[in-house]
Amino acid sequence: MRALVSVHDKTGLVDLARRLVAAGCEIVSSGGTAAALMAAGVPVTEVSAVTGSPEVLGGRVKTLHPAVHAGILARGEEDDADLAAVSAERFDLVVCNLYPFVDTLASGASHDDLVEMIDIGGPAMIRAAAKNHARVTVVVSPDQYEEVAAAVEAGGPDGEMRRRLAAEAFFATAAYDAAVSGWLGDDLVVPLRRVTALRYGENPHQEGVLYLEEGKRPWWMQANLLQGKEMSFNNYADAEAAWRLANDLGSGAVAIIKHTVACGAARADTVIESFRRAWEGDSLAAFGGVIGIAGEVDADTAAEIADRFVEVLVASSVSDGAAEILAAKSRLRVLVAPPPAPEMDFRRVEGGFLVQSPDVVTEAGWEVATTRAPTDAEREALRFAWVLAAHARSNAVVLCRGAQAVGIGAGDQSRVGAAERALVKAGERARGAVAASDGFFPFRDGIDTLAAAGVTAVVAPGGSRNDAEVVAAAEERGVALVLAPERHFKH
Repeated sequence: MRALVSVHDKTGLVDLARRLVAAGCEIVSSGGTAAALMAAGVPVTEVSAVTGSPEVLGGRVKTLHPAVHAGILARGEEDDADLAAVSAERFDLVVCNLYPFVDTLASGASHDDLVEMIDIGGPAMIRAAAKNHARVTVVVSPDQYEEVAAAVEAGGPDGEMRRRLAAEAFFATAAYDAAVSGWLGDDLVVPLRRVTALRYGENPHQEGVLYLEEGKRPWWMQANLLQGKEMSFNNYADAEAAWRLANDLGSGAVAIIKHTVACGAARADTVIESFRRAWEGDSLAAFGGVIGIAGEVDADTAAEIADRFVEVLVASSVSDGAAEILAAKSRLRVLVAPPPAPEMDFRRVEGGFLVQSPDVVTEAGWEVATTRAPTDAEREALRFAWVLAAHARSNAVVLCRGAQAVGIGAGDQSRVGAAERALVKAGERARGAVAASDGFFPFRDGIDTLAAAGVTAVVAPGGSRNDAEVVAAAEERGVALVLAPERHFKH
């Protein structure tokens, strides 16, 4: 067996090479890879000895030579004459990983440094070996070394393994090219790696699969599943919504999600109080929900969660005592996860995607539009409601008392309808509450409806041609109205 080895990441390189040599494999290598193997005492033939040409252009050209690529791409006896014509011998194994373009890009490196991280010879060798996988084994990651070394020691990888490794190799070069393309231009190529098949999609008659964007480490990949069944399609969607909302609401906050929409949310001095207030927001809808807790779940909180039907719990941490209590609920999925990171938003349309930057929610630019300004307590409640409204489906109106949601009207076709739905949920709790709207009020009826129920302060985007009418309604009703410069639609 003859192997061509050229890697930037030298993790596990020496151990792999020693096992290959012990199995009777000749190793051909170049540049830093050859130097590292020689320093470790591994016998190596340098590529320049095979090609008869030295490395040139500062190492930019070393393996791009017929003696190399003919050896990789050669098939059976029909190619013997051509191999002899260029003095080439077959390679049976190609071990290659690429320059760290993605890591270099993330480091903020200069344009010139990034250009030097665009690998040319590596992808050419990988693609050639993957194309000829009927005969050649291609290895692109140190994670594959153990499996491949064991196969070589047992007589050589079989056809199924070579085919699988070839598929992984083409994915690696595709992801690499996608990163370079995205850096250089405006087009977007998103490489998605299949993680696992799910039991089904949103409904049992639909197939479901989980994919991971190459190079990303989202919170759910880093999460530790402490207990419970595997996550379902809907579990992932709801857990994403719950975990993002809880973290956006701040340390100690609790968010309860049903069908990706919040039905309860609160932030208090203790996690258990946050949980109680969040559940009180809409205890009927919270049944069978998904909970996000931006803090540690202690034993007392775990005991209250265990008394209820909950599908998934995602938390910053879970105490040992809490874990023991939750273990009695074997069907409850419990995940400990790091905070989520901002992400580009992709929406599927036929034949393509709509893509937008993350919606960042702040109170920058808020202006009090009425004579009466919100009190400090009202303003604090408005901040909480504002974040929650940005996470609710449009049209959305959210009612809060302090840092507790008491009524959420989401996904309505009209803004006054969203207000009415929120008021129905809140009942008597609407009196003395504040409200946030994800979009402007086009008419005064929304303000009139909220004020009639006892809402004392409202934050909403400005920009309606009827803003003056809306402000006048708030003045008449004694409602403190804050106008924000940005809306927060979530369709």
